[in-house]
Amino acid sequence: MAEKIRVEQGKLVVPDHVVLPYIEGDGIGVDITPAMIRVVNAAVEKAYGATRSIEWMEVYAGEKAYQKTGSWLPEETLETLRSYVVSIKGPLTTPVGGGIRSLNVTIRQRLDLYSCVRPVRWLGGPSPLKDPSAVNLVIFRENTEDVYAGVEWSSGSEEARKLVEFLYREMGVSDRVVVPDAGIGIKPISPERTKRHVRKALRWAFEHGYNRVTLMHKGNIMKFTEGAFRNWGYEVAKEAEFADRVITEEELWDRYNGEIPEGKVLLNDRIADNMFQQLLTRTSEYQIIVTPNLNGDYISDEGAALVGGLGMAPGANIGDAVAVFEATHGTAPKYAGKDKVNPGSLILSAAMMLEYMGWKEAATRIYEGIRNTLAEHKGTYDLVRGWKKEGITDAVELSTSAFAEEIIHHM
Repeated sequence: MAEKIRVEQGKLVVPDHVVLPYIEGDGIGVDITPAMIRVVNAAVEKAYGATRSIEWMEVYAGEKAYQKTGSWLPEETLETLRSYVVSIKGPLTTPVGGGIRSLNVTIRQRLDLYSCVRPVRWLGGPSPLKDPSAVNLVIFRENTEDVYAGVEWSSGSEEARKLVEFLYREMGVSDRVVVPDAGIGIKPISPERTKRHVRKALRWAFEHGYNRVTLMHKGNIMKFTEGAFRNWGYEVAKEAEFADRVITEEELWDRYNGEIPEGKVLLNDRIADNMFQQLLTRTSEYQIIVTPNLNGDYISDEGAALVGGLGMAPGANIGDAVAVFEATHGTAPKYAGKDKVNPGSLILSAAMMLEYMGWKEAATRIYEGIRNTLAEHKGTYDLVRGWKKEGITDAVELSTSAFAEEIIHHM
């Protein structure tokens, strides 16, 4: 009988026959989620036979939830995601400029999933890099603060007017800097939430065999938010847990002649705009990039572009124990139900989920299947378009479901 995952003494306890909640997602969720489930079931069967299995349990958010319950994000869904510890979701609708607030952001904040973790690894898709095999990094994006906290008021609103007047009267801000009819957003970044995020990234580095962690920030300009993010990150490195295992860039050259010693992790930092070009020109020097929220949104899309696009970009939102894995792209409603789009992001997120559960053999089957399929230049339209730009003319375009079947065939 299938059981849910539980947490005991801070550790996941994963039964051999497990119940996993999933949210189908809006738009192309109807295409990519069934494809993901088929691939995961096949990988688990190939890796473990009948000794392990997944029982999938659908829960509702987004358009389907609204149709069924009148709520875009029912409390029952949030409680299920929390209670069952590990889950996976397709993309959810977020209107631009108004309407409902981002459901993705709400899920992260309500469940305190404070680190968005996005591995970026080349598996054979099209890439603008001469040597995409150099790409093997993980982006840690803080989920709960920064401008994504959603503390903002629109231009012309009474709230914005009051805040602007307060800035003039109490804080000495000039109307040349903040004009009277400005929309206002607040950018909170705190030591507690920064440090737990950096701590998770450093632990990830040691647990997964990485030896470089880079803090990405715009602290040269935003000194008391992003500059503080950088400073608090270095303070984490001095904590007892890391003090004898983490070195700075200065120590790297003063004490170790530029070579990271075995068993130690280098913690350094880069200004955000410089980080974008460094990721293109000095790709192999970066392994884990730790960011506040907005920077992480930007840099993870650049990372995806290096390995085949958002269709090949997995992601997860992880707290102290609860984790929700997700497709990192949008809902693409014009393609919904057409069996056309790339399911790779959600499939790779599922592989990441299996690794999180400790089912690494099944995750490996998925990576094998994807690598072998892409090696034959078989993929969905977005991948084929990229290969053709590279001069690869024999690429074979597959539907969503056919791509999933090829992955299973090539495991």
